[in-house]
Amino acid sequence: MNDAGEIFNLMVWVVTIFVLALLILPQMFRILREYERGVVFRLGKLLCAKGPGLIILIPFIDKMVRVDLRVVTSNVPKQEIITRDNVPVTVDAITYFKVVDAEAAIVNVENYLEATSLFAQTTLRSVIGQVELDHLLAERDRINQSIQEILDRQTDPWGVKVISVEVKDVVLPDNMKRAMARQAETERERRAKVINALGEFQAAKKLVEAGKMISRQPVALQLRFLQTMSEIGQQNNTIAFLPLPMELFRSFEGLVSKLPSDPDPERAASPEADDLEEEIPGVSNRDIEEVEQKTEPEESKPEDEEESKPEDGEKEN
Repeated sequence: MNDAGEIFNLMVWVVTIFVLALLILPQMFRILREYERGVVFRLGKLLCAKGPGLIILIPFIDKMVRVDLRVVTSNVPKQEIITRDNVPVTVDAITYFKVVDAEAAIVNVENYLEATSLFAQTTLRSVIGQVELDHLLAERDRINQSIQEILDRQTDPWGVKVISVEVKDVVLPDNMKRAMARQAETERERRAKVINALGEFQAAKKLVEAGKMISRQPVALQLRFLQTMSEIGQQNNTIAFLPLPMELFRSFEGLVSKLPSDPDPERAASPEADDLEEEIPGVSNRDIEEVEQKTEPEESKPEDEEESKPEDGEKEN
């Protein structure tokens, strides 16, 4: 009987020790991974940050909080923002950050994940509201850098390092999209016109240079003439081409240069009148002068009659 009682008591002690081991050992020993750290509190006071590996704690006295040191990706929800030039836009972003100081991340802030995410939303609205729409669309890298610097400066006391902030999407109103499309189309038309005018200017410049070169070497014009004939002959058409020598036109140029060119018609007519006088026999210059004197009073008679009419009317009155 005594042996049976001793065995029973031993079994009770073994079971008790086993149960206590199951309860105490998990509280004493903790294993942390390479990317984890454990912030240990002893009786409510901060002791230190331990890890990675095996961590031994005093059961029911020490308490450990795990902290993940890997990069966390936080999605900033879409924000309705009005830019500096009063254009409403919808913007969302992605924030990349990680914990560099486990003790500060646990002691200085209640929930560093939520705090960093909310602060990213506020910073995004503040920065986008201070820039114009063109600046937002064209210089997105500078805006991302500005948001990242502000977040990193504010989260540094929390032991959080903001690695990067990327503006993911910018949604514009439909009327603004149409206006920007018209602006881009007009700008492209302007560039096309400028390029076309520049091409015409360069072509005209080359033509002037070619004309000067041909004027120095007239044979070049004949070679160009033959080249044009060759190009037309290669095409399948029914054009009749009659070549003429350039010397034929030069003879006409000599005849034109010999013709008289007097701009005054009276002077041009006076030699002809002299020729007519010489051709009519029996008519002298004196006879011509007498005829002219007789025609002059006849031309002045209507004027005298018009002047005399008002005088007759005065006499009747």
